[in-house]
Amino acid sequence: MNLFSFKVTKLSLVLCAALSSQSQIVKAQENEINSEAELTIEKIEVVGRRISQNDLAIGVDKTTNTVAVTREELLSSPAGISGLKMLESLPGFNVTTDGALGLYEFGNSVQVRAFNLSQMGFVLDGIPMGRSDAFGGSPIFRYVDNENLGSVVASPGAGDVSAPSYSSLGPIAAYSTVNPSDEMGGLMSVTIGDDNLQRTFVKLETGKVGGFSAYFSRSKTDSDLWRGPGTIDREHIEAKALYEFGDTWHVKATLVANDFFDYDSPSAPASVFEDNYDYGYLPSIPDGCIGSEPDVYDFNQDGSIDGNDFTPVFTGSNCTQYFEDRINIRNDKLYSLQVGGDISENLSFKGTYYYEDKDGYGVSPDTYSNTLGIYNRQLSAGLDVVHPRGVQYGLSGVGGIRKGYVADFIYHLGQHVISAGIWSEDDKYTRTQQRLNKESGSADGAILSDEVAYYRRHYTSIRNTTQLYIKDSINLMDDMLTLEIGVKSLQIDYSIDGYRDFNDYEIAGGPGYGPQYREAEYKDHFLPMIGVVYALNSDDQVFASYAQNYALPAGTDDIFDNAISFDAKQPDGEESDNYEVGYRTNQEEFNAAVALFYTNFDNRLFESNVINPSTGQPEGFYLNGGSSEAYGVELTGVFQPEVFNKELYFNTNLSYKKATLKDGFGSNPAGSQLADSPEWLFTGGVTYEPTSWFVANVSAKYTSSRFTDYGEAIELDSYTVVSAYLDIGGENDFGMPDNMSIRLNVDNLFNKEVLSFAFTGTNFYRPLNPRTVQASLTIDF
Repeated sequence: MNLFSFKVTKLSLVLCAALSSQSQIVKAQENEINSEAELTIEKIEVVGRRISQNDLAIGVDKTTNTVAVTREELLSSPAGISGLKMLESLPGFNVTTDGALGLYEFGNSVQVRAFNLSQMGFVLDGIPMGRSDAFGGSPIFRYVDNENLGSVVASPGAGDVSAPSYSSLGPIAAYSTVNPSDEMGGLMSVTIGDDNLQRTFVKLETGKVGGFSAYFSRSKTDSDLWRGPGTIDREHIEAKALYEFGDTWHVKATLVANDFFDYDSPSAPASVFEDNYDYGYLPSIPDGCIGSEPDVYDFNQDGSIDGNDFTPVFTGSNCTQYFEDRINIRNDKLYSLQVGGDISENLSFKGTYYYEDKDGYGVSPDTYSNTLGIYNRQLSAGLDVVHPRGVQYGLSGVGGIRKGYVADFIYHLGQHVISAGIWSEDDKYTRTQQRLNKESGSADGAILSDEVAYYRRHYTSIRNTTQLYIKDSINLMDDMLTLEIGVKSLQIDYSIDGYRDFNDYEIAGGPGYGPQYREAEYKDHFLPMIGVVYALNSDDQVFASYAQNYALPAGTDDIFDNAISFDAKQPDGEESDNYEVGYRTNQEEFNAAVALFYTNFDNRLFESNVINPSTGQPEGFYLNGGSSEAYGVELTGVFQPEVFNKELYFNTNLSYKKATLKDGFGSNPAGSQLADSPEWLFTGGVTYEPTSWFVANVSAKYTSSRFTDYGEAIELDSYTVVSAYLDIGGENDFGMPDNMSIRLNVDNLFNKEVLSFAFTGTNFYRPLNPRTVQASLTIDF
């Protein structure tokens, strides 16, 4: 069979099930998006402009519970939303983001089954995205614009042996962008909204010239923070070029460039937000922070000062709350080159090479008193530090190069579809952290880059990853039964080299350990999976799967860069066993899928937090919590009753899970509920589509109460948030151009005030954004 014929038949759907989340989902989406005219619908099904294609929505022919958000739904979302926020409508995904667009990188959390964001895998057009860390990672939201996405397809927990990820313990989310159009043209969109939001999106298409086609897009997002002073500034570029030759071969090149700047907003105890829900950093320097300027700054060559000649300017309690001293800057580029096609009648190949260049830094202030103590110790140890002048400029640099390739072969042999492949990646990341003086010791003074008040970190960490897999998808009983059997081998060689933390620089004012080199090997060469899907008839299927997964410890750099002692114990790799069984149906008036799951999780590293004395904000660290487990049920479906002439339809996602500690740790007893893991999640919506040019939707998300610690001592209340949109555009009889559309999105419709984000192990929170409205005008040409 020609794998690149873009014909969605029952056999091709089975083949898609045999591929990885990286190759199967991307290919299925490319087929669906670029050759819709070739789809053959053999029966009347649930249809609508804002309904996912049925086979994708409920995972038809997949051996695992697989759910999707497809292009039409994505185009109904608020313009410029985060790639993580796109997951919040899927069953089992508890997604919390800061702001209506979810662009603040330190305000994101995702919980699904027993896993959090750091234990998920993300793939973009076949490219593994690596870690989701804001420091040094490759979080998916830096690399996508929703106007270019064809789909987001997620497997909540069973995993796949061919998924390229060293962080996934089961969950995989695959983001697929559209291919260039065959027709020359483009798209322009302008969005305005609350918090002075202004966003533009422009896309230009070359059309198909011979076998070549390409597009280029640029979006620019500018907004104020919804609480406190400060702004968000994001410029995002995507480009794709495709050349098709021969009967099946193609070459594809892509570029993503993301330039991001924003200001921080603070977390705080619940009592702070009870008094001031819009609590933020200060827009100006408080008067009480300004002391009398010294006449002479008498710094000696060794950085010390003479007598009482120096008086710090900034010493008040609010002097580190000035917003200009809290910023984040990221500049990331991702390049890829892919070649694929049929080597022979039965053998096909697809290979992707990628190269990512990451750069950026973050800034947070440090108090004079905190800096002074560290400065004195480092001065005694002989380091070239300079006496602090006042509030220090806390500079944290992040950057690095990530490069690798993914290669997949697919061979058809009778009833067998055998896939095999390799993923290899080198990820090099450098982090620096130090405190610099500012002119006159003032928070708005010029940065004195040659005056380092103290050093904290300067190291390079390297991850060299190799994954091999082989899988056989066997079609039996006249294609009514598909059996998948596979195994993978995963190895990650990790090293860290340099100054890991304070103790490498000095210990109690004396010599420190000095720059250190540590390495660790994480490997498991036998990670099996087995899955089965059986068609009861043309409408109904049952499925079941089992998979073992292995991952690099969550927060590896945060573990290894704690220089507590020279020979700190190496953490074990995290392991999970995932079981699923489910049923799906595709009827004329509704489609639905239900899955039961059980997950066992060993060597789990739990993120907890302490309050950093210099910033007053939570800072994460990791604890070994032994084993945990989760079990529950997930339901998704769409109902489009004939009684409403199929103009009104309902969608729902409901999940229940019980996620607990099997082994207690510290003061947290066995049986305690996992932190930030609500038992009940519900999303539901009503869509009204009476004509081809009008769509209206109201949706609600319910999150049940949950604990924010592992000892069930701190609890967050349940809450419900409602959103809505109205979309007018397309063929009409009232004079509006057919190529124009207007969309209105409202987030948090009833202006719910609630604490939605929690830092585990503390009583520090972030609040839900208030009602936020945006309007978009889009023109296709």
